[in-house]
Amino acid sequence: MADTDCIVLGAGVIGLAIARSLARQGRDVLIVESEDQFGSGVSARNSEVIHAGIYYPTNSLKARLCVEGKALLYAHCREYGVAHRQTGKLIVATSANQLDKLKALARQAGQNGVHDLHWLSSEQATALEPELQCLAALWSPSTGIIDSHGLMLSLLGDAQRHGAQAVFRTPLLHGERLDSGLLKLSFGGESPTTLTARTVINATGLQAPDVASRLPWLTNLAIPKAWYCKGTYFGLQGRTPFTHLIYPMPDTAGLGIHLTLDLAGQARFGPDTEWVDTIDYSLDPDRSTGFYAAVRQYWPDLPDGALVPAYTGIRPKIGPPTAPAADFLIAGPETHGVEGLLHLLGIESPGLTASLAIAHHASQQIDRTLT
Repeated sequence: MADTDCIVLGAGVIGLAIARSLARQGRDVLIVESEDQFGSGVSARNSEVIHAGIYYPTNSLKARLCVEGKALLYAHCREYGVAHRQTGKLIVATSANQLDKLKALARQAGQNGVHDLHWLSSEQATALEPELQCLAALWSPSTGIIDSHGLMLSLLGDAQRHGAQAVFRTPLLHGERLDSGLLKLSFGGESPTTLTARTVINATGLQAPDVASRLPWLTNLAIPKAWYCKGTYFGLQGRTPFTHLIYPMPDTAGLGIHLTLDLAGQARFGPDTEWVDTIDYSLDPDRSTGFYAAVRQYWPDLPDGALVPAYTGIRPKIGPPTAPAADFLIAGPETHGVEGLLHLLGIESPGLTASLAIAHHASQQIDRTLT
């Protein structure tokens, strides 16, 4: 007999969403987190944007799960009282050579099932945002913002109401597959322990490739390497003249230095792109120089000295800087050869938006591994 039915490694938004989904199915679920609280990594260091599903390659998991997840997330917020706001956003072209790229984005959105975008002329865009400078814009009315901590608290609470338990300060050391088919995991921390489970889900964010290397991997397919793409955020001193999110054209590693709003109406800018070798959340104030130049492409009247350091985050990428952004990798036995084991790798943006759809997809994968 297993000590528990399901062990979910990681208490970020993805791990909590999966744990909740499994607990609501009547599964016995234990959430194991190496830090001393839930959601202290990738889930706490992002733009807190509910994305529409515009940018991602057609038929990719990112595209499909973002569109599905957006609808699920808005419904969840209404049902559980999670603070959010459907602000809408403008994606702007600030030079003539970006107009065709903006049209291509509109076509890509349609292929992804996002059919609510509107093309705006410069005059129409500035009618919405008088301080904005652009040649044209795409208006995305279904984009919004969310209290990510409140979301995770609702997921954890609902999982616990359905019987899930959570333990913290408990890092995974290693795991093995027993002859019985159970997975045996050894944990460190203040109270080292060993547990067996029928199902193990690796939802550890930045650590997911390393955690995968500590668990059995029986096929010749290589475990993806972790690549860390750091992003810095700056806040705006004083009141913002903007009431919607403003996004420039995306770059190769992210969506560009965009303007987002928090639920109190304060503006922040970011993230930029800095590839790093280690997980390091320190913030270099000198990076603001690049922010002023980027933001003034669409807000030329940004005052000198208006940007103040806010925070940094790291995107959990599984592809190098020279490659296009990789899709989400939700790797089951067909990838690694181990029944009952599921890895979620490279769950970067739009992972927050897609979290509930990822949980549903992961639950289906788990069901297939056990049949």
